Amino acid sequence: MLYQPTKDRIESLRKQFAALSKGNKKLLEEITIAEIPEMVYNSNAIENSTLTLEDTEKILSGAALNRKVDVREVFEAKNLAGVTETILKAKQPLSVNLILDLHKLLLTNIDESIAGRFRRGKEWVRVGNHLGANPAFVASLMEELVTDYNTKDRYFLDAIAHFHAEFETIHPFVDGNGRIGRVLINLQLMQIGLPPIIIQNKSKHQEYYPLFTNYPVTMKFDGFTQFFGLLLQEALHKRITMLTAKKVIPLSLWASQHHVKPNIAANKAKRQTIPAFRLREKWMIDVDYR
Repeated sequence: MLYQPTKDRIESLRKQFAALSKGNKKLLEEITIAEIPEMVYNSNAIENSTLTLEDTEKILSGAALNRKVDVREVFEAKNLAGVTETILKAKQPLSVNLILDLHKLLLTNIDESIAGRFRRGKEWVRVGNHLGANPAFVASLMEELVTDYNTKDRYFLDAIAHFHAEFETIHPFVDGNGRIGRVLINLQLMQIGLPPIIIQNKSKHQEYYPLFTNYPVTMKFDGFTQFFGLLLQEALHKRITMLTAKKVIPLSLWASQHHVKPNIAANKAKRQTIPAFRLREKWMIDVDYR
């Protein structure tokens, strides 16, 4: 649950973004396309990929790497980029078939035997101490989850948060659950005219993983709503700044110029009480922000 002041702040940013979007559709598309390597790097790194952001950028641009890496990781990067590009163009509403199609694309050339289908038979999965849903019920649980998302009237971030918490608790696939789950968050946001978010690998143990520990035993998804709300504000601040600022500078430099302690500036950025955003894992801000 978000407090009303936070909802109001998101709505204000949403209106600013919508107004600025008029006549700037192409630029906004380019901003999102430019983010794909960061989205891919962070989502794969959350799943313990050894690829760096620089490795990911080289793979996606077709450049040669300076070190040997597992060929699976190369396909994981390319495939996740392909999935992300697919959702940028997706017009159809969220459906089980769309989820299966995205999963098939994700695991192409990695494991065709499990690509594009839910777990079945004896295909149990465990993540840490959590066991995914009984394979016998995965398909029906996913049908129910998609129907619930498409029909129940909830605040949009609550709806997305509930869906993500349930999706990852069900863990419907043998492999690729986390990456598809995060792709679906962005599909859901973009389908209502909002920008995609990036869940950062660097802070996964503090901000992301603990939410999954609590959900199965409490069924409370408030933490996901709050987390996605902060990331959405960051994504909106980034686009508004890119469309309006004369120059963007590192937050550390801005803090120095305005005699603000670096840790205080960083905390304000994390709480989104200033319009800062991350670029290549570094906080940035409008040079003229006061």
